[in-house]
Amino acid sequence: MGPMIALETVRAPARIAFEEYISLPEAEVHARIRAARAHLGRDLVILGHHYQRDEVIQHADIRGDSLKLARQGVATEGVRHMVFCGVHFMAETADILSADDVSVTLPDLAAGCSMADMADLPSVTTCREELEDVLGGEAITPITYINSGADLKAFCGEHGGIVCTSSNARRILEWAFERSPRVLFFPDQHLGRNTALDMGIPPHQVVLWDPSRELGGNSEQALREARVILWAGHCSVHQMFLPEHVDRFRASYPGIRVIVHPECTREVVEKSDLSGSTEAIIRAIHSSPKGTRWVVGTELNLVNRIAREAAPDHEVHFLSPTYCVCSTMNRIDPPHLLWSLENLVAGAVVNRIRVPQHDREWARVALERMLALG
Repeated sequence: MGPMIALETVRAPARIAFEEYISLPEAEVHARIRAARAHLGRDLVILGHHYQRDEVIQHADIRGDSLKLARQGVATEGVRHMVFCGVHFMAETADILSADDVSVTLPDLAAGCSMADMADLPSVTTCREELEDVLGGEAITPITYINSGADLKAFCGEHGGIVCTSSNARRILEWAFERSPRVLFFPDQHLGRNTALDMGIPPHQVVLWDPSRELGGNSEQALREARVILWAGHCSVHQMFLPEHVDRFRASYPGIRVIVHPECTREVVEKSDLSGSTEAIIRAIHSSPKGTRWVVGTELNLVNRIAREAAPDHEVHFLSPTYCVCSTMNRIDPPHLLWSLENLVAGAVVNRIRVPQHDREWARVALERMLALG
């Protein structure tokens, strides 16, 4: 018989309970985050989405939108742990693109996305089947916005579809139309509608599919004439911006430039000077001539950060008169970040995001189709 192995060498690391962090003084939390980062060194990368609150994003090694963060996190040499300060679907994307031995964690599992939750696999599957019946089996290419669950990305991969972002949606639609006469676009109706109409697709060929209604609330004739079928989903933050908000700023600040995210409604986008992704909004403001006034229609944490970083060269305002943050994104706070990091220091991985193998493989196919387009 071989030598006995000491029990402590095989016991799983003990998890530290989150309750220990709830009442810690703020200064101590930040000091301990810095200490944990230093201890983990190059094994760790902290990814911070632009919509994160300042007290969290100050600790991020990389800032960006969801796809940029996933790609740069994966490309970070020697990393063993990615802590994703964002929402669930973002951490899923990082897990899909990363090696099996890299852990991806989400400090608070309650950080989801209401838009992503508006489309689910059974409903999308039913929609596709009903469309095929109406269209007599004609091909339809599914496109999912990156703000969606891994199972929907996998659905697109398995059915000849693809993923898009707010910055490449037009190129993705062009790719899809090279393969079939119609696309099914989910879950965000506004990004799909804005992109399709900007491409010159007639409004009557862009229809909305409401999964709670028969044939999505459409006639068979309307579906046969459609080129773009949009899912009835939206971002609750970006849908709060209204055309009258734009009118108010133009009246109060003659010459002000209006830039909004393409998840805003068509009416708001049409009244704006520019629309673009979070990265595009940041670039446009920082590259504009000194003295340019801007009003921005996107999440408040990002707008406030742009305003501080662009001052005094640029004046930046928030488009909505009401407080408007992504509530689920804001669930990530310094105590949850510290809890995740100190568990890693102790050898325990908490809140690890692991996409099931089938979904992982097919979602990666859909993502790689997008990435191959550049």
